[in-house]
Amino acid sequence: MSTGGRITVPAARLVFPPDDRAEILALIDESLRGGSLTLGPHTAAFEAAFAARHGAAFAVATASGTSALEIILRTLDLDGAEAVVPTNTFFATAAAVDRAGGEPRFADVSPTTLALTAETVEAAITPSTAAVVLVHIGGLMSPDTEAIATLCRRRGLALVEDAAHAHGSSLAGRPPGTLGVAAAFSFYPTKVITSGEGGMIVTSDPRVRDEAVIYRDQGKAGFLGGDHVRMGYAWRMSELHAAVGVVQLRHLDDFIATRRRAAGIYDDALAATAGITPLPVPAGCATNYYKYVAMLEAGIERAELKATLRDAHGVILSGEVYATPLHHQPVFAGAASGPLPVAEDVCARHVCLPIHSDMSLDEATYVAECVRAALAAVGAPSRR
Repeated sequence: MSTGGRITVPAARLVFPPDDRAEILALIDESLRGGSLTLGPHTAAFEAAFAARHGAAFAVATASGTSALEIILRTLDLDGAEAVVPTNTFFATAAAVDRAGGEPRFADVSPTTLALTAETVEAAITPSTAAVVLVHIGGLMSPDTEAIATLCRRRGLALVEDAAHAHGSSLAGRPPGTLGVAAAFSFYPTKVITSGEGGMIVTSDPRVRDEAVIYRDQGKAGFLGGDHVRMGYAWRMSELHAAVGVVQLRHLDDFIATRRRAAGIYDDALAATAGITPLPVPAGCATNYYKYVAMLEAGIERAELKATLRDAHGVILSGEVYATPLHHQPVFAGAASGPLPVAEDVCARHVCLPIHSDMSLDEATYVAECVRAALAAVGAPSRR
């Protein structure tokens, strides 16, 4: 997009080509004509396709990624037990633990993946620990995931994957949800694919699937009636949202390919740019590039850089992952944690460059050029 002769690159951009919009409208019209507005054929189709794409036996659609995560945690019967959570994650990760009856214990992360490691998890485990919530930050499944899964098995802990960012990502060919008891995905509009609002649980554990189906529908034993056997909630995905998800999912691989091409341009350009270092993607990790994360050198003011990019170049950086660690959020004051120096550092120093599922190579090149110019303007040192 251009404004007054200058390109404008937003932080996020939704992709709904005309043919997709027509198909979505036709599916919604089908629901409206038939009167099936929740837990109907579109939801079932979305669940089946999503499970197949992610190598899972089951998928359960929900109202949000947050509800998907809370439902998984409720199936674990935390009942006051602790769950280890990285401190550099979204509010909902720790809130889901709390609302499922547990207590979040914040742990530090790796400076190269921004994710938990086996060492940071082990340092956070106490006699009260029952689960670990591993967040695939920015869409990257860390190579430490298998070591964390092994640690959890050895210590008798449940491993839950927060895959809100990780649609279509994999580690050594294994998608999210295949290393833990289950994974929770989000379809919020900024994600790689969206249903407008919504979430999805993927699991190969039939007990988790059966419990999730009950929890998402007010805890009822059956959709068309029956006793309320769990303390559930209105966590259903509507047929209208599912219709959007069905169509979006078909484009997942193409969307990821587009993002990877843009990331390649960023990688090449930033390798020769002073003041900034992209997070490398480790071998065996196939990221979807929900976020393109780069670290700023010490002394560069992130807020100043973002303002310069926005005001001078029309480039809007996307939100960080995350700017403020959860142990510094007022709502979690007093939550258990040890020292968290790495998370505090990476939360303060990273940026996320705009990356879209229809990003052109010209846009990516423009962003890279503007980042170089903006860094020079805010006083980044010359690359030696």
